[in-house]
Amino acid sequence: MSRACKIVDLVRSQYYYNSRKDDSDVIESLQELAFKHPSYGFRKLFAYLRRSGKPWNHKRVHRLYQALKLNKRRKGKRRLPDRVKQPLVQPAQINETWSVDFMSDSMIGNRKFRTFNVIDDCSREALAIEIDTSLSSKRITRILERIGLSKGFPKAIRSDNGPEFTSKDFAIWCADRNIETRFIQPGKPTQNGFIERFNRLYREAVLDAYLFFDLDQVRQLTAEWIEEYNQRRPHEGLSNMTPFEWKDLLMKKEIQQLIAV
Repeated sequence: MSRACKIVDLVRSQYYYNSRKDDSDVIESLQELAFKHPSYGFRKLFAYLRRSGKPWNHKRVHRLYQALKLNKRRKGKRRLPDRVKQPLVQPAQINETWSVDFMSDSMIGNRKFRTFNVIDDCSREALAIEIDTSLSSKRITRILERIGLSKGFPKAIRSDNGPEFTSKDFAIWCADRNIETRFIQPGKPTQNGFIERFNRLYREAVLDAYLFFDLDQVRQLTAEWIEEYNQRRPHEGLSNMTPFEWKDLLMKKEIQQLIAV
C-alpha cells in the first residue's frame, strides 16, 4: 500500500483516514440538491449550501461529494409518451402502411455506415435502402419524399422510437402530408415484424456475405439484391409470389372492381 500511495502522491494517513463526524446531514443536503439540479457541479452545489446557511467547510463537503460519486455525470433518461400496441396485420392495399428501420455495419478499416430501409407492408416491396455514414432526420424525410412522389404517399408509417423518428423534422413532415405515425413500444421489435424480417434477409444476403471496401460497393450490391428481392424472389407470405407480382395482382383486382361498379 505504501508503494501505491507513493505512486499517486498520497499520504498513507490520508488514505486510511475515516471521519468520526456524523455526516448524515451533509449527505442528505447534498443528495437533495444533486437530484434537484442534476447538471450542477460541486461549486454550484456548495454555493447553494452556503446560501442556505450551512456551516460546513468546502473540504468536508467535497470529500462527501466525491464519496457519493456525484462528480460522475448522470445521463438523463429520454422520456417517451406511452406507446399503444397495435396489431401487426398485412394491409389490403398498397401504400396503406410503410415500415421503416435502420441497420448498421462496417467496411474494411472499421469505418461504420448505416442503412435506412423502407418497405410496403402490403406487398413487402423494398421501396428504398439508403446507405451512408450518417443519416439524419432531415435526410430520411427527403428520402421518404422522393419515394412518395414516385409511388404515392402512405397513410401511416410504422417505426421504432429512434431519435430520427421522434424528431421535430419527421413529425412536421408526416403532419404536412397527413401521414399517421405508428410507434412500437420500446424494446418490442416484434411489433415491427415486417421490416425486422426484411432486415434479416438483407443482412444474410448482403451485409454478412461480403467484405466492403467503400460505400459504392455496398450500394451496388444492395441495388442488385433489391432487384432480385422485388422481381424474382418468391415470398411465402405472398403465396410464393414476388412483391411486384403481388402488387400487379392487387391492381388488377381494383380495376375489375371499378369495372363491375
